[in-house]
Amino acid sequence: MKGIEIAKKLNISTSALRHYESWGLVPKVERAKNGYRIYTKEHETYFECIRALNAGFGMDLAKNVMPLIINGKIHDALWLINKAQVDLYTEKKTVQRTVEILDLKELTEFPNYRNKNFFTIGEVASEAKVSTSSIRHWEKEGLINPKRHKESGFRIYSPSDIRRVFIIRTVQRVAYSLDIVREVLTDLEKNNVAQAKEIALKSLEYIDHALVEQVRGIASIQKLLEVVSKEQHLKY
Repeated sequence: MKGIEIAKKLNISTSALRHYESWGLVPKVERAKNGYRIYTKEHETYFECIRALNAGFGMDLAKNVMPLIINGKIHDALWLINKAQVDLYTEKKTVQRTVEILDLKELTEFPNYRNKNFFTIGEVASEAKVSTSSIRHWEKEGLINPKRHKESGFRIYSPSDIRRVFIIRTVQRVAYSLDIVREVLTDLEKNNVAQAKEIALKSLEYIDHALVEQVRGIASIQKLLEVVSKEQHLKY
C-alpha cells in the first residue's frame, strides 16, 4: 500500500505520515528494494487511529498512547484514555459552575463558600481546577488582588476572589488573550455578564463537541486493537 493512498484517504499529507512514523506512533515500516515504504493494512489502521485520537484527545495523548499499543501495553494505553475522559468531565463541571456563578447579581455577592470567609491559594486552585502558578500570574497581571494575612503575610482569598478565578480560567481557555479577560472583568464590575456568559457557554459547546470526538477516537482504538490482535494471531 502506498503512502499517498493512505494520505489521500485521511486527507493529510504524506509528510504527516512520515512525522507519525518518526515519532514512533506506528510499527516499523519496511522498505522495498527501491527504497519506497511498504505500508500494510495494519499501518493504515494505526494512521486512522492517530487522526481520530488527535481530533478528540489531542496529539500529546496520541504520542503517549500509540507507542504503548505498539509495545503491547494495552491496559496502560486505555487508562490514559480513561483519564483524559475524566479530565474532560471535570472541565465540564467547572465551566458549568462558572455559568452558575455568572448568574449571581453582583460580583461581591458570591456567598460564603463552604462556610468560610477566606481561602489559601492552594484551596482556590483546588476549587477552580487551576495551578497555583496560574493564580499568581493572574495576580501579577492585576486580574485579581487578594488580601494578605496581617500576621503571616500569606495571600488570603475571599469568595469573591474565587469567583473571579473561575471566570478568568474559563474565559482564558476559550479566548487565550488576557486583554479579553480584562475586558470581561471590566464588564462584570459594571454588572454586565453577557460577554462572559457567552464565552462560558461556547466553552460548554466545545466540550460537548470534544466528547463526541473522543467517542470516535475510542471506536478507532477498538478497531485498531482488533487489527493488532488479528495480526498477532497470524504471526503465531
